[in-house]
Amino acid sequence: MSPSSATTCTSLLQELQIIWDEIGESYNERDTMLLELEQECLDIYNKKVEKTRKHRAELQRSLAQAEAEIASLMSALDEQVSFSRKEGSLKEQISSVKPVLDDLMMKKDQRCKELSETLTQIAEISSNIAGNDYPVGSGPEIDESDLTQRKLDEQRAHLQDLRKEKAVRLQKVDSYISAVHELSEIMSFDFSKALNNVHKSLTEFSKTHSKSISNDTLARLTELVESLKNEKRQRLFKLQGLGITMQELWNLMETPMDERRRFESLSSLLSVPADDALGKGCLGLNILREAEDEVKRLNALKSSKMKELVLKRQCELEEICREVHMDVNSDAARQSLLDLIDSGDCDLSDILASIDGQIEKAKEEAISRKEILDKVEKLRHAKEEEKWLDDYEKDENRFSAVRGAHKNLKRAEKARSLISKIPAMIDGLATKVKAWEQERGVPFLCDKYPLLQTLEEEIVLRAEREEEKRLLREQKRVQGHLATEKEAKYGSKSAKKKPLGQSLNTDNVTKTPIGRRIGNTPGRPAVSGGKDFRGNAAIPLNYVALQKDD
Repeated sequence: MSPSSATTCTSLLQELQIIWDEIGESYNERDTMLLELEQECLDIYNKKVEKTRKHRAELQRSLAQAEAEIASLMSALDEQVSFSRKEGSLKEQISSVKPVLDDLMMKKDQRCKELSETLTQIAEISSNIAGNDYPVGSGPEIDESDLTQRKLDEQRAHLQDLRKEKAVRLQKVDSYISAVHELSEIMSFDFSKALNNVHKSLTEFSKTHSKSISNDTLARLTELVESLKNEKRQRLFKLQGLGITMQELWNLMETPMDERRRFESLSSLLSVPADDALGKGCLGLNILREAEDEVKRLNALKSSKMKELVLKRQCELEEICREVHMDVNSDAARQSLLDLIDSGDCDLSDILASIDGQIEKAKEEAISRKEILDKVEKLRHAKEEEKWLDDYEKDENRFSAVRGAHKNLKRAEKARSLISKIPAMIDGLATKVKAWEQERGVPFLCDKYPLLQTLEEEIVLRAEREEEKRLLREQKRVQGHLATEKEAKYGSKSAKKKPLGQSLNTDNVTKTPIGRRIGNTPGRPAVSGGKDFRGNAAIPLNYVALQKDD
């Protein structure tokens, strides 16, 4: 007992004696109370000692358990930890062992966690590859007697191999899914439904349920893709056959482009290889049905349209010949065709092919004549301007301030420039015609008349007209000189002067061969690109463009 506690007990006994004295307790009662007090103190000391013994035993047991657990952990982890128990009290010994045990326990927990994660992933991937559903919430069992780094490395290597295999399988699955999606867009079928028939996870995968990568799924995907590719080839070949037939019938019956435009996408498929990527929906069943219906419709119209087509092609041939002024006997040719069709001795397709051949030759001939005919049109225009200028110069009021007079002045200026080029135009045109005739060995006929002969006649007549104009100018000069001498001798007379050039005969402008065959025809209205040599419809002439060309 410490001095402080003894002092306290003594003071308390003294205070108790004083209280007992005041109360008047007997000595026997006082002794009894003191004995009870001593017994109570003894009981308290006994309880405290017993408790302390138990605590010592627990500390000894904990120390032994800690040492045993350290040995077990070192064996499981395959790690050697050097530690020495300190000499001294049990608490000191436990405090020296506890850090070692805590460190080993932490390593054990970490190793168990790593092993659990690795084994869980191994189980999931193995289950996916096997095509089984991995049970949710059930973790793998871990053998805590073997938590070595070697075992963890082995499991991680196994997991890595499984991940590689899973990646390869997923890549295959994704490529198959992409192929099915591409084919579904081309052939317009339900992409999700096709994949769902293989495995539902291919269209409804999530974080908890990944895409199936089992052998069965891969085999069924391979079969699906091959089946769809074969279907694609069959549809493409069928559409290409329908497209070729359709184009032949369209061309045969000259179907308008508006009606053909509905099948523009089909035309682009005619030369496409079977394995090439195609446009969205281009091989849908609806496209196939529409193409089949169109071919049926065209075949039904073919027999009734053939006669009409033959006559239409003949008209096209005649029109090409007329536009370039080539000789064609329309009535006789058409009657011959009608007689041949009515006789039934010839296939209408052969007749069409024959006319198409004539049309191609006529187009080639037209191309070879185009440059010469363009120059003929320019010469015709120059002749029309020459006639207009002659009429304009006869007008006494051409210089008066009337509406549009300035436009006529400009036109007259341009006409004079154009007329000055007529001889060169005739020479150039004659050179072109001679070269054309020399190349082909036949004369260049324009409305059944040799163009070169017409140009030669025009050269002669223009020379005669120029000589006539020269003589007229000389006559006027002589008359003017005589009039001047007369005025000087007798004086001037007030007389109205006759307009200059009034007696000039301009009828020859329309009477020359160029006027008849290239320009205007006597007794017929003036032509300005709207009529050809024989008065038929011709290609319009652009005056401004001709001026720019010249």
